[in-house]
Amino acid sequence: MTTLNDTPSANRLHIGFYGKRNSGKSSLINAFTGQQVSIVSEVAGTTTDPVNKAMEISGIGACVLIDTAGFDDIGELGEMRIKKTEKAAEKTDIAVVLFSGSDITKECDWYNFFKEKNIPVIPVVSKADMLINGSAYAFKVRNKIGEKPLQVSAVDKTGIDELKEQLIRLIPSDKNTPFITGDLCAEDDVVLLVMPQDIQAPKGRLILPQVQTIRELLDKKCIVSACTTDKFETALKSLSKTPKLIITDSQAFDFVHDKKPAETMLTSFSVLFAAYKGDLEYYIEGAKAIDSLSENSSVLIAECCTHAPLNEDIGRVKIPRLLRKRAGENLKIDIVSGTDFPENLNNYDLIIQCGGCMFNRKYIMSRIDKAKDKNVPMTNYGVTIAHITGILEDIATP
Repeated sequence: MTTLNDTPSANRLHIGFYGKRNSGKSSLINAFTGQQVSIVSEVAGTTTDPVNKAMEISGIGACVLIDTAGFDDIGELGEMRIKKTEKAAEKTDIAVVLFSGSDITKECDWYNFFKEKNIPVIPVVSKADMLINGSAYAFKVRNKIGEKPLQVSAVDKTGIDELKEQLIRLIPSDKNTPFITGDLCAEDDVVLLVMPQDIQAPKGRLILPQVQTIRELLDKKCIVSACTTDKFETALKSLSKTPKLIITDSQAFDFVHDKKPAETMLTSFSVLFAAYKGDLEYYIEGAKAIDSLSENSSVLIAECCTHAPLNEDIGRVKIPRLLRKRAGENLKIDIVSGTDFPENLNNYDLIIQCGGCMFNRKYIMSRIDKAKDKNVPMTNYGVTIAHITGILEDIATP
């Protein structure tokens, strides 16, 4: 059962294992964790889609281990599997590349890919127990990539401890210190959360950004109050102390902005996650492109969730309505969800990303990098609504 103490998958360190078919990826993950995480077989191509396993590993902490399909897969299905492996690479915080076989060209290509993306990568000579001359093979790899690989065996556990030590050393520093609310509030500050419980709110539950934010505020020793939009004014009157900060659902921005105390800072869950998961400055700059949209423009709305569309859905209904009211009813809007992010962004005048709570920061930043590479402005839901309602300059950012 998931609790407030559990670390959501999107906040865990993502460690990806990459290599050819039958290079020993699944066996290595099983030996590394001491569990039967992945199916192991002598048949090449047993792992077809990436397998994600959430773990708690001593010294590493909360993480997700990603077992990927072989990057040498063949045929039409093989190409599809390789695409899935490439998608997994976009979420990877640390990569482990397994070298096997006489031709190591593909391994070198993937090693260099991660290096170019500034993703920490550990080269590993797999199945070391089966090599006649492991030192010579390791020397060959070192000559190609300029880094000494680890020699690892899932059978006799050679190199497993060394692999764990290297992973611990490569944990990005920002995994240890991020705050959703940044420096906007501190101990004893009163924080009021405005959370509409409408059709988009799961019955009996809060959505993930709300849960994570509440937990962080409690950890910070803030005084936390919460209300629905219709009880906002009543909630304000009930407080003996003016709130330092109000965090609202972006859909209620205009209403809350008009009725909040002048001295109280205002932000939204979406804006907070824009900074927590993405590049807030880039989003704010990208929002300016909204003013230039016309009926001849094209906009991409990218959701991370894969929920069934709902009435008055913010990404599929409300934001498109706001955009078309400004730019014209013929404004072209494409909507994608999950990992279905287009490779070709050249036809878009603006990309609007959701808060990204379901994906890790590495993946959201990979989307931002693609937009920057094509010079396509990008923003997110909360920043979009704040810009359109004319209150973006009044919104507090971490």
